[in-house]
Amino acid sequence: MSFSMQYFRMLTNSLMAGALVGAYVSLLVLQLNPMVQLNSMAVARLVLTWSAFYGVHATAFFYGLIVLRQLLAVEVRPPGWISLRLLSGFGSIAISMSAIVTWLNLHGFRSVLGPDASSRMTDGAVIVSFCAALCVCLALLQAGLQRGRGTIATVFALTVAASLAGPLYLRGQGDSTPPPRRPVPPQLAPAESSARVQMILLDGASLDFIAPNAAGGRFPNFGRLLDTGAVMHLATLRPTQPAPVWTAVATGKLPYKTSVYSAARYVVPGSNQPLDLLPDFCFAQALVRLGLIEEEERASDAVRARPVWELLSRYGITGGVIDWPLTYPAHGVNGYLVSDEFLHRDPTSLLASVGEPALAYPPEVVEEARILRLQATPEQTSIAFAAGQSSGTQPREGRAPALALAVDAAAEQIAQVFSELRPVQFTAVRYPGIDAVGHYYLRYAIPRAFGDVSDDERLRHGRVLEQYYTYLDGIVGRAMASLGPEDLLLVVSGFGMEPLSLGKRALERIVGDRDLSGSHERAPDGFVMAFGRQVAKGNLPRASVVDVAPTVLYYFGLPIARDLDGFARTDIFTAEFTERRPITFIPFYDQ
Repeated sequence: MSFSMQYFRMLTNSLMAGALVGAYVSLLVLQLNPMVQLNSMAVARLVLTWSAFYGVHATAFFYGLIVLRQLLAVEVRPPGWISLRLLSGFGSIAISMSAIVTWLNLHGFRSVLGPDASSRMTDGAVIVSFCAALCVCLALLQAGLQRGRGTIATVFALTVAASLAGPLYLRGQGDSTPPPRRPVPPQLAPAESSARVQMILLDGASLDFIAPNAAGGRFPNFGRLLDTGAVMHLATLRPTQPAPVWTAVATGKLPYKTSVYSAARYVVPGSNQPLDLLPDFCFAQALVRLGLIEEEERASDAVRARPVWELLSRYGITGGVIDWPLTYPAHGVNGYLVSDEFLHRDPTSLLASVGEPALAYPPEVVEEARILRLQATPEQTSIAFAAGQSSGTQPREGRAPALALAVDAAAEQIAQVFSELRPVQFTAVRYPGIDAVGHYYLRYAIPRAFGDVSDDERLRHGRVLEQYYTYLDGIVGRAMASLGPEDLLLVVSGFGMEPLSLGKRALERIVGDRDLSGSHERAPDGFVMAFGRQVAKGNLPRASVVDVAPTVLYYFGLPIARDLDGFARTDIFTAEFTERRPITFIPFYDQ
């Protein structure tokens, strides 16, 4: 056999094994996106894109394995065009990895998918796992036999087919399109509560960072919350992104009820079948970076469940919301709402054009907030960024802290002025800056976790993250000072921040952002700190992001809907308060 013909045969076997890998990844994508309808050509394009991307890379991997084996083998046996010896081994690798990745994704996304989709995916994962075990046995069996290999090849092919067809059949054709957002119903009888609830929302703040620093006296107001308030870790969601996490906080419902699974929807160019979730553990974000998949940002109309401020509005309780994710376009509320789009635009371009969706509600709030944003002056004394004190290249050119501070300072300025001009009973202000800073400065704050931070880097950047927490500590202190005897303060971090894994660090240095050091990809816990006269002091059992909204409703004396996924955490309040306020229930709010 000619040398070139031998390598062509190696290529055909690698292509078949690579196609199998692509098919398994496509199956996983379809299982994670039960809304996708299978009876359309758009799905074929979607599957082709995923299969081609992973198939090409898997083909190169398998071809490299064959070449390496040929180089190391004492006796070289040229493969056939379709080699049972090669395909049984490669197929076993492909199906085994598929089973492992499927179980890992199921573990991470089970609550997000909901009971029906996760049950179907579990049954599919069981089938793939059984088929993987059978394929491994067949691969080992064929290696020791000279006769009966045709039967083994047939059984192996049927097993592979079953590992694809079984989970696909269990998944089904796809669920129907979710119903549109329902209009807000007429106002109910006014609530009797005169209490106020203030919520301070933090992206990427970690109790593991705050607690030891507060113990050392660096964050006095956080320290006071830890000593005299109720504190609990907060289980978050995957994917750990602001949009799905804060939507769950606002509604008390998991993503399969809100339709907000991730920050964006993912569309293959030329296809009209968007995806809500990308699989983990297989570098799926690479398709987005390479432009093979486009991101479509979500808007407020995508949220199917009502947020807590709309529920409060039904009972005549006024509310003010600033920079909550997925509030653009701004919908009506009994109070005011400054959308998440407002603070992240150039302040000189905030005047709405004709026909543009509302940036805030009511309409006059746009101009009021724009003026306040331009007047915002961050406390530079509390954020002594190293970029202004030394020379040298800064992470992200020193821009992450400055831009983050500008947005947070504007949110604080608007909140402070509106508390006097537009007083309301419920306020929620989000400060996303600590997340932006943590992504790039975590390694300098905890250098032992990374091991490659020089003394010079530590000197220049080591206190940036701490200083940003100091800035937030001041915001918390001012909120605590403004509380009345019936008021409640909730400081909520929807998710934490942790060091990027060693593998991801290496990958980012090669093909990504080499300065990235902090991550919340693995869903580190957030936290809730409650403070007020009605709050019982102590560290409480872990809560969930969907527990926040029911707890707010309970504090205002409103009923808890039974279709919520969260629970009212009455244990954060004193026994005297809970005795006066028993929990009441209604079937639902959304109908």
